[in-house]
Amino acid sequence: MDTADAYRHCEQIVRGQARNFSYGLRLLPTPKRRALSAVYAFARRIDDIADGDGPDGQRLTELAAARAALGAARPDPEDPVLVALHDTALRYPLPLSAFEELIDGCAADVRGETYEHFDELLSYCRCVAGSIGRLSLGVFGTAGTGDGKSDGRDAARVAHLADALGVALQITNILRDVREDRLAGRTYLPAEDLRQFGCTLNIDSSGRFTDPPDRLAALMRFEADRARDWFDDGMRLLTALDVRSAACTAAMAGIYRCLLGRIAADPAEALASRLSLPPWQKAMVAARALAGAAR
Repeated sequence: MDTADAYRHCEQIVRGQARNFSYGLRLLPTPKRRALSAVYAFARRIDDIADGDGPDGQRLTELAAARAALGAARPDPEDPVLVALHDTALRYPLPLSAFEELIDGCAADVRGETYEHFDELLSYCRCVAGSIGRLSLGVFGTAGTGDGKSDGRDAARVAHLADALGVALQITNILRDVREDRLAGRTYLPAEDLRQFGCTLNIDSSGRFTDPPDRLAALMRFEADRARDWFDDGMRLLTALDVRSAACTAAMAGIYRCLLGRIAADPAEALASRLSLPPWQKAMVAARALAGAAR
């Protein structure tokens, strides 16, 4: 497959299935936009396997196949996502091992793992979202390089900030999808937090939570405050990025911070349906991110 066609295929996946991220990617120069589109397209493939309807064993086998594809010397020439990702890995210092962490996290989803303490959930968040942050850094580079290369002076600090931002995004995702996940038999919020607020997250035959609404609201706001703390830490990443990469990151994070604000303001609405921001609001967040990064 032609490499340019492979990248176009990945960009179509992002526009159609990762719309929150697409607003940020539009702010990047073409080479970086295409590279991150390949990263997100492969990440989406892994996520879709975990969320599929097939038997657990089949999905775990498919995740193992995705892991094996990462280690292949050459990509399947008929697979546009792998073709684009392989080309990206030649052009940028992608830590491809981060995809293996993502696969580990998605395998935990398939097995229906739950989390007793926040530290356990934190490890999961770092697998499924922090990994994407580290892959993104491989494309972004750091301020002053612009070519994906790091001078190594503060690489650990920058990686920590990317990881923190990924955790913030993932906690927001979890809070947005509490009801959807429960209907699918999954619970991500730590059991210790459920006990603290006297909640079970049980759902009745009509699909409604049986816990008292005030307890649920308190639980959701507690978790939202936790996500805000991670955002506060992770947003310091912007100063380590070039202007366009910082604008991209600020747009993505800004959309999720707005979503988190809506969840905290009205937990009942968030628990009744899957919240999202209207396109005009996402566009405004992206425009403000670009303007802010240029200052």
